[in-house]
Amino acid sequence: MIRAISATRYVTPLREGGSMPAIVEADDFGLYVLKFRGAGQGVLALAAELICAGIARVLELPVPEVVFASVDTELGRNEGDPEIRELLQASVGNNLAMDYLPGSAMFDPAARDRVDPVLAARTVWFDAFITNVDRTARNPNLLCWHRSLYLIDHGAALYFHHDWNDLETRARSRFPLIRDHVLLPWAAGLEDADVWLRPRLTQSVLEEILRQVPDEWLLPAHGAETPEAKRAGYVEYFLTRLEAAPLFVEEGQHARARLV
Repeated sequence: MIRAISATRYVTPLREGGSMPAIVEADDFGLYVLKFRGAGQGVLALAAELICAGIARVLELPVPEVVFASVDTELGRNEGDPEIRELLQASVGNNLAMDYLPGSAMFDPAARDRVDPVLAARTVWFDAFITNVDRTARNPNLLCWHRSLYLIDHGAALYFHHDWNDLETRARSRFPLIRDHVLLPWAAGLEDADVWLRPRLTQSVLEEILRQVPDEWLLPAHGAETPEAKRAGYVEYFLTRLEAAPLFVEEGQHARARLV
């Protein structure tokens, strides 16, 4: 089960990207990176974060703990920045937050940071599966913390859910953008990763992950007008994506061969 916390103090903004996340303190006295429902990307970004974190946990990939974060009208009441006040007012209710990793640093291949090849291959497979466009050398979204890597920021993944037309074709995409993956140079064992990861994502596992998404984050879409229909649509997409895994694994292998 996903824990729920209440944000009690707005600490500082993290002005990165369009989502305008912030570090907040919660009622359990912990610090979290809060992603706001009132940001430009809306609740679909929160849904993508939650779903992808759930998939990553099942695949035993390192991600910070994800929690539901309640924001009330008192949070940031004395904040001097009108843009932040507007964001907080638009985000009253249920939001999403990730455990803050103090002292962490962004993975940087230019600084000769290295990664375990098995983790690299499994991360590349995972990002191809969720069609994550944000794991590039320019924007790695990998934090180094206590000598371990953590995968963060999956709000731009699952971009199919912004347009539910022709899901079959989208689910079978080879995901050519995998060529830009920051960990591709280390990902020698993509076939081994596929063998290890794919069986873990069963229909029942995927259904359980989708059950954790709040109804209010499952906006009506073409052919899926209710939350339950939307959950079923996600699961159908993922099952088709698993069938297409040989295609995106092959795409990744070809992209990696061009790097060598």
